Amino acid sequence: MNDLLLDWCREQRIQLSRSRPYQKNDNAWIEQKNWTQVRKVVGYRRFDSTSELHLLNQIYTVLRLYKNFFLPTIKLASKVRVNGRIKRTYDEARTPYQRLIVSRQIDRTAKQQLKATYDGLNPAELQRRLTELRDQLETVSAAKSEVVLKRPWRGPDITINQQPGGAAGRLRKRATA
Repeated sequence: MNDLLLDWCREQRIQLSRSRPYQKNDNAWIEQKNWTQVRKVVGYRRFDSTSELHLLNQIYTVLRLYKNFFLPTIKLASKVRVNGRIKRTYDEARTPYQRLIVSRQIDRTAKQQLKATYDGLNPAELQRRLTELRDQLETVSAAKSEVVLKRPWRGPDITINQQPGGAAGRLRKRATA
């Protein structure tokens, strides 16, 4: 976390914590989201140039719309222990957009804005745009890595000089005697 973000959070009175108290496995729970939300889409390469950053921002803008408006997810409704086993029941699969529309936690104007955004989207077009941006990112990243590649350091080369009077020569003399 950088100082700029920390100062902004203090101004907004946002309390920061690294994880929940007494829950040391929280990091693994967060890391699974890195797989489904980030790594599965853009891969594992290191993206550190400004052109890659620009493409990543475009990818995340398209991906946010695609995932939140068109990809349904299931949510755990209840979890009950029955005879030593855990019985889970899940809510029907809905998109985050559908869950917000039926929610009472946001006001009518926000729902109207979401509906207007939804009406202006085409899932096939979003998918095509996402594929196009990923291909561009791959091209930019591959071109950069060809230039940066260097021979890995593996230490000094070892050379063995065999002198006639060295250890190998003494072994030959004993074998003939």
